[in-house]
Amino acid sequence: MADLVAPHVIDTLAGLSEASAALAAGHDAVAVDVERASGFRYSQRAYLIQVFRRGAGVFLFDPPAIGDFTALDEAIGDSEWILHAASQDLPSLREAGLDPGRIFDTELAARLLGHERVGLGAVVEDVLGITLAKAHSAADWSTRPLPASWLEYAALDVLHLVDVRDALAAEAAEQGKLRILDEEFRAVLDRPARTPREDPWRRLSGLHTVRGRRALAIARELWQAREEYAEQVDVAPGRLVPDRALVAAIQADPASKSALAGIKEFTGRASRTQLDRWWDAFERGRAITTLPPDRVPSDGPPPPRVWRDRNPEADARLKAAKPALEHIAEQWRMPLENLLTPDTLRRLAWEPPADIDAATIGRSLADLGARPWQVEETAQTIADAFVESAQAIADEAEIVS
Repeated sequence: MADLVAPHVIDTLAGLSEASAALAAGHDAVAVDVERASGFRYSQRAYLIQVFRRGAGVFLFDPPAIGDFTALDEAIGDSEWILHAASQDLPSLREAGLDPGRIFDTELAARLLGHERVGLGAVVEDVLGITLAKAHSAADWSTRPLPASWLEYAALDVLHLVDVRDALAAEAAEQGKLRILDEEFRAVLDRPARTPREDPWRRLSGLHTVRGRRALAIARELWQAREEYAEQVDVAPGRLVPDRALVAAIQADPASKSALAGIKEFTGRASRTQLDRWWDAFERGRAITTLPPDRVPSDGPPPPRVWRDRNPEADARLKAAKPALEHIAEQWRMPLENLLTPDTLRRLAWEPPADIDAATIGRSLADLGARPWQVEETAQTIADAFVESAQAIADEAEIVS
């Protein structure tokens, strides 16, 4: 652990400038990790950013206190950034003004290389034989001051990442997967930010037990009231009033504010202190004239379990293509979902191109977001499976007739 600087939190611009200079003078790729306060705070902002570089050491930064990370971004911006599960950390890093131009994702690499366990601790242990304690992975990282044991844990999360990257890159070279990793990492970087859901309140856990459009209107108002208050006080919504408590209140259908307060399942730190807020939401939901529909239509195909009745040709295409792709995934020693996402295959099977061959299937795959290597490995196989399934249906119809 010679490269491990005694862990302390840098929380000033002067400290950031000094650390940035040290990191700029280091060499090789830069390991980066982010600690958030998911489950505690409303936002997904970074509350600690850890950076390690050979020849420089480990540095821990306090984003809320520092604010402007321009110096750090300029110091390491052109280097390869090593992250574990980059898609989770990139939004928080970008919010802080840190935007890598190229990455190496050790979690994604481990998946593509066929590792059975892909959590950070498991990958470090499998690749380097080093065991990391994960005691603080679910901690409230907005805590100040941060305990010394937490800081040591955070530092160790990046200290070994460069060595892991080197080992996985060598493994990828042996398996002939360097190009695959490059295309997948670029896809992670280029993936657009998720657009907000049209009806985010439908994520309410247990909503499927709520019956009736009026009750759904109340659920919508309660969810929105909780979101607004959670953002105001920067507390995770579920810590204020759990989903199950909101659903229980909706199902109880209280006739008065006091009746709402008397529902024993209506719990949470703000269930009583903000009683007026929740009752107002009830009244808005009961008075509103524009009721939400029972269900929101999906922009994709229906669940495959109904395909046999609704679209038997699509069902046959999917059932023919999936095992063929599973065989390719086994040959490549990677999960099927990394060879081609289930959603991509379902959309293609439900609505294939008019003329089915490898070229048209390849163009459809590319339009659905498949990477070039995925198109090359799967287009011909999918085309063959679709053609064979159509022929099987035709042969069966001829026998019946």
